[in-house]
Amino acid sequence: MEFEIWLLLGIPLFFSLGWIAARVDIRQLLSESRSLPQGYFKGLNFLLNDQHDKAIDAFIEIVKLDPETVDLHFALGNLFRRRGETERAIRVHQNLLSRPDLPLEQQTHAMFELGQDYLKAGLLDRAEETFNQLVAGQYSIQARRALLEIYQREKEWARAIDAALALQESGAGGRQKEIAQFYCEMAQDELVHTHADSALKMLEKAIAADRHSVRATILMGDVHLANGDIESAVLAWRRVEQQSVPHVALVAQRLMDGYRKLERPQEGLNLLKGYMAEAPSIDLLEVVFKATLELDTVEIANQLVSAELRRTPTLLGLDKLLDARLMVAAPEVRPELSLVKNLVHGYAQKLTRYQCAHCGFKARQFYWQCPGCSRWETYPPRRTEELSVMN
Repeated sequence: MEFEIWLLLGIPLFFSLGWIAARVDIRQLLSESRSLPQGYFKGLNFLLNDQHDKAIDAFIEIVKLDPETVDLHFALGNLFRRRGETERAIRVHQNLLSRPDLPLEQQTHAMFELGQDYLKAGLLDRAEETFNQLVAGQYSIQARRALLEIYQREKEWARAIDAALALQESGAGGRQKEIAQFYCEMAQDELVHTHADSALKMLEKAIAADRHSVRATILMGDVHLANGDIESAVLAWRRVEQQSVPHVALVAQRLMDGYRKLERPQEGLNLLKGYMAEAPSIDLLEVVFKATLELDTVEIANQLVSAELRRTPTLLGLDKLLDARLMVAAPEVRPELSLVKNLVHGYAQKLTRYQCAHCGFKARQFYWQCPGCSRWETYPPRRTEELSVMN
Protein backbone atom coordinates (compact mmCIF):
# COMPACT_ATOMS: atom_id res chain seq x y z
CA MET A 1 0.00 0.00 0.00
CA GLU A 2 2.88 2.36 0.86
CA PHE A 3 4.45 1.62 -2.54
CA GLU A 4 1.28 2.70 -4.36
CA ILE A 5 1.09 6.00 -2.36
CA TRP A 6 4.74 6.90 -3.20
CA LEU A 7 4.12 5.99 -6.83
CA LEU A 8 1.07 8.26 -7.00
CA LEU A 9 3.04 11.11 -5.40
CA GLY A 10 6.14 10.55 -7.61
CA ILE A 11 4.46 10.68 -11.02
CA PRO A 12 3.26 14.32 -10.70
CA LEU A 13 6.69 15.28 -9.29
CA PHE A 14 8.61 13.83 -12.26
CA PHE A 15 6.10 15.37 -14.66
CA SER A 16 6.61 18.79 -13.09
CA LEU A 17 10.42 18.53 -13.26
CA GLY A 18 10.24 17.54 -16.95
CA TRP A 19 7.91 20.44 -17.71
CA ILE A 20 10.25 22.94 -15.99
CA ALA A 21 13.30 21.55 -17.89
CA ALA A 22 11.46 21.81 -21.21
CA ARG A 23 10.47 25.42 -20.48
CA VAL A 24 14.08 26.31 -19.67
CA ASP A 25 15.29 24.73 -22.97
CA ILE A 26 12.62 26.52 -24.98
CA ARG A 27 13.49 29.87 -23.39
CA GLN A 28 17.18 29.34 -24.08
CA LEU A 29 16.46 28.40 -27.71
CA LEU A 30 14.25 31.47 -28.19
CA SER A 31 16.90 33.67 -26.59
CA GLU A 32 19.60 32.32 -28.93
CA SER A 33 17.39 32.63 -32.01
CA ARG A 34 16.59 36.28 -31.17
CA SER A 35 20.32 37.02 -31.00
CA LEU A 36 20.80 35.84 -34.60
CA PRO A 37 20.45 38.50 -37.32
CA GLN A 38 17.22 38.42 -39.31
CA GLY A 39 19.24 38.16 -42.50
CA TYR A 40 20.59 34.79 -41.36
CA PHE A 41 17.14 33.22 -41.56
CA LYS A 42 16.44 34.91 -44.89
CA GLY A 43 19.71 33.56 -46.30
CA LEU A 44 19.01 30.11 -44.93
CA ASN A 45 15.55 30.12 -46.48
CA PHE A 46 16.94 31.16 -49.87
CA LEU A 47 19.58 28.45 -49.60
CA LEU A 48 17.01 25.75 -48.86
CA ASN A 49 15.03 26.89 -51.91
CA ASP A 50 18.15 26.74 -54.15
CA GLN A 51 18.06 30.51 -54.61
CA HIS A 52 21.83 30.87 -54.28
CA ASP A 53 22.09 34.44 -55.58
CA LYS A 54 19.65 35.78 -52.99
CA ALA A 55 21.26 33.65 -50.26
CA ILE A 56 24.67 35.12 -51.05
CA ASP A 57 23.30 38.68 -50.94
CA ALA A 58 21.68 38.01 -47.56
CA PHE A 59 24.85 36.51 -46.07
CA ILE A 60 27.00 39.35 -47.42
CA GLU A 61 24.79 41.85 -45.60
CA ILE A 62 25.25 39.94 -42.32
CA VAL A 63 29.04 39.77 -42.78
CA LYS A 64 29.14 43.53 -43.39
CA LEU A 65 27.19 44.18 -40.19
CA ASP A 66 29.08 41.65 -38.10
CA PRO A 67 32.59 40.77 -39.40
CA GLU A 68 33.08 38.34 -36.50
CA THR A 69 30.66 35.75 -37.95
CA VAL A 70 33.29 33.15 -38.92
CA ASP A 71 30.83 30.39 -39.75
CA LEU A 72 29.01 32.66 -42.16
CA HIS A 73 32.31 33.47 -43.86
CA PHE A 74 32.81 29.74 -44.45
CA ALA A 75 29.26 29.35 -45.76
CA LEU A 76 29.71 32.33 -48.05
CA GLY A 77 33.05 31.07 -49.37
CA ASN A 78 31.56 27.64 -50.13
CA LEU A 79 28.64 29.22 -51.97
CA PHE A 80 31.00 31.31 -54.10
CA ARG A 81 33.10 28.24 -54.96
CA ARG A 82 30.04 26.14 -55.86
CA ARG A 83 28.90 28.89 -58.22
CA GLY A 84 32.33 29.04 -59.87
CA GLU A 85 33.13 32.50 -58.40
CA THR A 86 36.52 31.30 -57.22
CA GLU A 87 38.10 34.76 -56.93
CA ARG A 88 35.46 35.85 -54.40
CA ALA A 89 35.79 32.53 -52.52
CA ILE A 90 39.56 33.01 -52.34
CA ARG A 91 39.15 36.54 -50.95
CA VAL A 92 36.73 35.34 -48.27
CA HIS A 93 39.07 32.61 -47.03
CA GLN A 94 42.18 34.79 -47.30
CA ASN A 95 40.45 37.44 -45.15
CA LEU A 96 39.73 34.79 -42.52
CA LEU A 97 43.35 33.65 -42.50
CA SER A 98 44.56 37.24 -42.07
CA ARG A 99 42.70 37.59 -38.77
CA PRO A 100 45.19 37.27 -35.86
CA ASP A 101 42.48 36.28 -33.35
CA LEU A 102 41.24 33.26 -35.34
CA PRO A 103 41.58 29.99 -33.33
CA LEU A 104 43.99 27.38 -34.69
CA GLU A 105 41.22 24.92 -35.62
CA GLN A 106 39.43 27.55 -37.70
CA GLN A 107 42.71 28.67 -39.27
CA THR A 108 43.29 25.10 -40.45
CA HIS A 109 39.74 24.91 -41.76
CA ALA A 110 40.18 28.20 -43.65
CA MET A 111 43.44 26.98 -45.16
CA PHE A 112 41.77 23.78 -46.35
CA GLU A 113 38.92 25.76 -47.91
CA LEU A 114 41.44 28.08 -49.58
CA GLY A 115 43.26 25.07 -51.03
CA GLN A 116 39.97 23.86 -52.52
CA ASP A 117 39.39 27.33 -53.98
CA TYR A 118 42.80 27.26 -55.68
CA LEU A 119 42.12 23.76 -57.00
CA LYS A 120 38.74 24.76 -58.43
CA ALA A 121 40.32 27.85 -60.02
CA GLY A 122 43.08 25.77 -61.64
CA LEU A 123 45.82 27.48 -59.62
CA LEU A 124 47.56 24.16 -59.10
CA ASP A 125 50.88 25.49 -57.79
CA ARG A 126 49.14 27.48 -55.03
CA ALA A 127 46.82 24.57 -54.27
CA GLU A 128 49.78 22.22 -53.96
CA GLU A 129 51.60 24.59 -51.62
CA THR A 130 48.48 24.97 -49.44
CA PHE A 131 47.69 21.25 -49.21
CA ASN A 132 51.32 20.40 -48.43
CA GLN A 133 50.93 22.46 -45.26
CA LEU A 134 47.95 20.30 -44.22
CA VAL A 135 49.31 16.77 -44.70
CA ALA A 136 50.30 16.44 -41.02
CA GLY A 137 47.07 17.69 -39.41
CA GLN A 138 43.39 16.85 -39.13
CA TYR A 139 42.89 17.31 -42.90
CA SER A 140 45.70 14.91 -43.74
CA ILE A 141 43.70 12.44 -45.85
CA GLN A 142 41.71 15.14 -47.69
CA ALA A 143 44.93 17.05 -48.41
CA ARG A 144 46.68 13.96 -49.75
CA ARG A 145 43.72 13.19 -52.00
CA ALA A 146 43.86 16.73 -53.35
CA LEU A 147 47.61 16.44 -53.96
CA LEU A 148 47.03 13.17 -55.82
CA GLU A 149 44.50 14.94 -58.05
CA ILE A 150 46.93 17.81 -58.68
CA TYR A 151 49.79 15.50 -59.70
CA GLN A 152 47.50 13.64 -62.08
CA ARG A 153 46.35 16.88 -63.69
CA GLU A 154 49.97 17.96 -64.10
CA LYS A 155 50.92 14.45 -65.35
CA GLU A 156 53.65 14.24 -62.71
CA TRP A 157 53.30 10.47 -62.46
CA ALA A 158 56.26 9.81 -60.14
CA ARG A 159 54.87 12.26 -57.58
CA ALA A 160 51.38 10.82 -58.10
CA ILE A 161 52.76 7.37 -57.17
CA ASP A 162 54.30 8.81 -53.98
CA ALA A 163 51.02 10.53 -53.11
CA ALA A 164 49.02 7.33 -53.72
CA LEU A 165 51.41 5.31 -51.54
CA ALA A 166 51.13 7.93 -48.78
CA LEU A 167 47.33 7.69 -48.97
CA GLN A 168 47.51 3.91 -48.63
CA GLU A 169 49.75 4.19 -45.59
CA SER A 170 47.35 6.68 -43.97
CA GLY A 171 44.57 4.08 -44.11
CA ALA A 172 42.55 5.71 -46.92
CA GLY A 173 42.15 2.47 -48.88
CA GLY A 174 44.10 0.64 -51.57
CA ARG A 175 45.42 2.51 -54.59
CA GLN A 176 47.06 -0.40 -56.44
CA LYS A 177 45.09 0.02 -59.68
CA GLU A 178 45.88 3.72 -59.85
CA ILE A 179 49.56 3.14 -59.09
CA ALA A 180 49.74 0.57 -61.90
CA GLN A 181 48.13 3.10 -64.25
CA PHE A 182 50.68 5.76 -63.27
CA TYR A 183 53.52 3.36 -64.10
CA CYS A 184 51.77 2.62 -67.42
CA GLU A 185 51.64 6.33 -68.19
CA MET A 186 55.37 6.58 -67.53
CA ALA A 187 56.01 3.50 -69.69
CA GLN A 188 53.95 5.02 -72.51
CA ASP A 189 56.06 8.18 -72.38
CA GLU A 190 59.26 6.12 -72.50
CA LEU A 191 57.92 4.12 -75.43
CA VAL A 192 57.08 7.29 -77.36
CA HIS A 193 60.70 8.39 -76.91
CA THR A 194 61.89 4.92 -78.03
CA HIS A 195 63.29 4.05 -74.61
CA ALA A 196 62.02 0.47 -74.69
CA ASP A 197 64.20 -0.79 -71.82
CA SER A 198 63.03 1.95 -69.46
CA ALA A 199 59.42 1.31 -70.50
CA LEU A 200 59.82 -2.39 -69.72
CA LYS A 201 61.05 -1.60 -66.18
CA MET A 202 58.06 0.65 -65.58
CA LEU A 203 55.67 -2.05 -66.78
CA GLU A 204 57.25 -4.63 -64.49
CA LYS A 205 56.54 -2.25 -61.59
CA ALA A 206 52.99 -1.77 -62.84
CA ILE A 207 52.35 -5.52 -62.86
CA ALA A 208 53.98 -5.82 -59.42
CA ALA A 209 51.49 -3.21 -58.17
CA ASP A 210 48.50 -4.81 -59.91
CA ARG A 211 49.00 -8.20 -61.55
CA HIS A 212 45.54 -7.88 -63.16
CA SER A 213 46.49 -4.71 -65.04
CA VAL A 214 45.33 -5.31 -68.61
CA ARG A 215 46.90 -2.09 -69.81
CA ALA A 216 50.33 -3.09 -68.51
CA THR A 217 50.06 -6.43 -70.33
CA ILE A 218 49.06 -4.74 -73.60
CA LEU A 219 51.92 -2.25 -73.32
CA MET A 220 54.32 -5.10 -72.54
CA GLY A 221 53.47 -6.55 -75.94
CA ASP A 222 53.99 -3.12 -77.55
CA VAL A 223 57.46 -2.89 -75.99
CA HIS A 224 58.42 -6.35 -77.30
CA LEU A 225 57.17 -5.33 -80.73
CA ALA A 226 59.29 -2.15 -80.59
CA ASN A 227 62.29 -4.37 -79.80
CA GLY A 228 61.51 -6.53 -82.83
CA ASP A 229 60.52 -9.56 -80.73
CA ILE A 230 57.19 -10.38 -82.40
CA GLU A 231 56.81 -13.80 -80.77
CA SER A 232 57.08 -12.31 -77.27
CA ALA A 233 54.69 -9.52 -78.26
CA VAL A 234 52.05 -12.03 -79.37
CA LEU A 235 52.50 -14.05 -76.18
CA ALA A 236 52.03 -10.90 -74.09
CA TRP A 237 48.84 -9.89 -75.93
CA ARG A 238 47.46 -13.41 -75.55
CA ARG A 239 47.82 -13.09 -71.76
CA VAL A 240 45.05 -10.47 -71.83
CA GLU A 241 42.56 -13.35 -72.12
CA GLN A 242 43.68 -14.66 -68.72
CA GLN A 243 43.05 -11.25 -67.13
CA SER A 244 39.82 -10.20 -68.86
CA VAL A 245 38.28 -11.90 -71.91
CA PRO A 246 36.20 -8.83 -72.96
CA HIS A 247 39.41 -6.76 -73.20
CA VAL A 248 40.72 -9.13 -75.91
CA ALA A 249 38.87 -6.91 -78.42
CA LEU A 250 41.39 -4.15 -77.64
CA VAL A 251 44.31 -6.31 -78.83
CA ALA A 252 42.56 -8.22 -81.64
CA GLN A 253 44.13 -6.16 -84.44
CA ARG A 254 47.55 -6.33 -82.78
CA LEU A 255 47.28 -10.12 -82.55
CA MET A 256 46.22 -10.51 -86.17
CA ASP A 257 49.03 -8.24 -87.38
CA GLY A 258 51.51 -10.14 -85.20
CA TYR A 259 50.49 -13.52 -86.62
CA ARG A 260 50.76 -12.12 -90.14
CA LYS A 261 54.35 -11.03 -89.44
CA LEU A 262 55.05 -14.51 -88.04
CA GLU A 263 53.57 -15.91 -91.28
CA ARG A 264 50.88 -17.80 -89.32
CA PRO A 265 47.77 -15.77 -90.17
CA GLN A 266 45.38 -18.73 -90.10
CA GLU A 267 46.47 -19.54 -86.54
CA GLY A 268 45.72 -15.95 -85.57
CA LEU A 269 42.30 -16.05 -87.22
CA ASN A 270 41.37 -19.31 -85.48
CA LEU A 271 42.47 -17.83 -82.16
CA LEU A 272 40.29 -14.73 -82.63
CA LYS A 273 37.30 -16.86 -83.67
CA GLY A 274 37.68 -18.74 -80.40
CA TYR A 275 37.73 -15.47 -78.47
CA MET A 276 34.61 -14.29 -80.34
CA ALA A 277 32.74 -17.46 -79.41
CA GLU A 278 33.56 -16.80 -75.75
CA ALA A 279 33.06 -13.02 -75.64
CA PRO A 280 31.26 -11.55 -78.69
CA SER A 281 32.31 -8.04 -79.60
CA ILE A 282 31.74 -5.69 -82.55
CA ASP A 283 35.40 -4.65 -82.53
CA LEU A 284 36.48 -8.29 -82.52
CA LEU A 285 34.01 -9.10 -85.30
CA GLU A 286 35.47 -6.28 -87.40
CA VAL A 287 38.97 -7.80 -87.23
CA VAL A 288 37.76 -11.38 -87.76
CA PHE A 289 35.54 -10.34 -90.69
CA LYS A 290 38.41 -8.62 -92.54
CA ALA A 291 40.79 -11.51 -91.85
CA THR A 292 38.20 -14.03 -93.08
CA LEU A 293 37.78 -12.09 -96.33
CA GLU A 294 41.55 -12.16 -96.74
CA LEU A 295 42.16 -15.83 -95.87
CA ASP A 296 38.85 -17.54 -96.74
CA THR A 297 35.98 -16.78 -99.09
CA VAL A 298 33.37 -14.03 -99.16
CA GLU A 299 30.70 -16.66 -98.53
CA ILE A 300 32.39 -17.83 -95.31
CA ALA A 301 32.71 -14.20 -94.17
CA ASN A 302 29.04 -13.71 -94.98
CA GLN A 303 28.04 -16.75 -92.91
CA LEU A 304 30.25 -15.59 -90.02
CA VAL A 305 28.61 -12.17 -89.80
CA SER A 306 25.11 -13.60 -90.25
CA ALA A 307 25.60 -16.09 -87.41
CA GLU A 308 27.05 -13.38 -85.16
CA LEU A 309 24.12 -11.05 -85.88
CA ARG A 310 21.63 -13.76 -84.91
CA ARG A 311 23.51 -14.34 -81.66
CA THR A 312 23.92 -10.63 -80.84
CA PRO A 313 21.42 -8.52 -82.83
CA THR A 314 22.87 -5.01 -83.11
CA LEU A 315 22.78 -2.24 -85.69
CA LEU A 316 26.57 -2.35 -85.79
CA GLY A 317 26.41 -6.05 -86.63
CA LEU A 318 23.83 -5.36 -89.35
CA ASP A 319 26.21 -2.81 -90.84
CA LYS A 320 28.85 -5.54 -91.17
CA LEU A 321 26.32 -7.97 -92.63
CA LEU A 322 25.36 -5.47 -95.35
CA ASP A 323 29.07 -5.07 -96.13
CA ALA A 324 29.26 -8.82 -96.70
CA ARG A 325 26.03 -8.92 -98.69
CA LEU A 326 27.20 -6.16 -101.04
CA MET A 327 30.23 -8.21 -102.01
CA VAL A 328 28.10 -11.10 -103.32
CA ALA A 329 25.01 -9.15 -104.44
CA ALA A 330 23.84 -9.24 -108.04
CA PRO A 331 24.58 -6.05 -110.04
CA GLU A 332 20.88 -5.14 -110.35
CA VAL A 333 20.26 -5.06 -106.56
CA ARG A 334 23.54 -3.45 -105.60
CA PRO A 335 22.36 0.21 -105.84
CA GLU A 336 19.40 -0.35 -103.50
CA LEU A 337 21.48 -2.45 -101.10
CA SER A 338 24.15 0.22 -101.12
CA LEU A 339 21.55 2.84 -100.20
CA VAL A 340 20.33 0.75 -97.26
CA LYS A 341 23.93 0.12 -96.23
CA ASN A 342 24.72 3.87 -96.20
CA LEU A 343 21.63 4.63 -94.09
CA VAL A 344 22.43 1.89 -91.58
CA HIS A 345 26.10 2.90 -91.49
CA GLY A 346 25.16 6.50 -90.67
CA TYR A 347 23.05 5.45 -87.68
CA ALA A 348 25.55 2.79 -86.61
CA GLN A 349 28.35 5.35 -86.37
CA LYS A 350 26.38 7.17 -83.67
CA LEU A 351 26.43 3.99 -81.59
CA THR A 352 30.14 3.29 -81.91
CA ARG A 353 30.88 4.88 -78.54
CA TYR A 354 32.43 3.74 -75.31
CA GLN A 355 30.69 4.99 -72.18
CA CYS A 356 32.10 5.63 -68.72
CA ALA A 357 30.32 3.46 -66.15
CA HIS A 358 30.74 6.16 -63.50
CA CYS A 359 29.76 9.48 -65.11
CA GLY A 360 28.32 8.37 -68.46
CA PHE A 361 30.84 10.30 -70.59
CA LYS A 362 30.84 8.90 -74.15
CA ALA A 363 33.82 8.77 -76.48
CA ARG A 364 34.69 7.27 -79.86
CA GLN A 365 37.91 5.78 -78.55
CA PHE A 366 38.64 3.66 -75.49
CA TYR A 367 40.16 5.53 -72.53
CA TRP A 368 41.89 4.11 -69.49
CA GLN A 369 41.14 7.35 -67.63
CA CYS A 370 37.74 8.94 -68.25
CA PRO A 371 38.05 12.49 -69.67
CA GLY A 372 34.81 13.38 -67.90
CA CYS A 373 35.33 12.31 -64.28
CA SER A 374 39.09 11.47 -64.37
CA ARG A 375 38.50 8.04 -62.82
CA TRP A 376 40.59 5.09 -63.92
CA GLU A 377 39.33 1.91 -65.60
CA THR A 378 35.68 2.95 -65.75
CA TYR A 379 35.23 2.24 -69.48
CA PRO A 380 33.88 -1.22 -70.34
CA PRO A 381 35.67 -2.58 -73.45
CA ARG A 382 32.37 -2.84 -75.34
CA ARG A 383 30.40 -0.29 -77.32
CA THR A 384 27.25 1.25 -75.87
CA GLU A 385 24.88 -0.65 -78.18
CA GLU A 386 26.45 -3.98 -77.23
CA LEU A 387 26.04 -3.18 -73.53
CA SER A 388 22.36 -2.26 -73.99
CA VAL A 389 21.70 -5.57 -75.83
CA MET A 390 23.51 -7.55 -73.13
CA ASN A 391 21.51 -5.84 -70.38
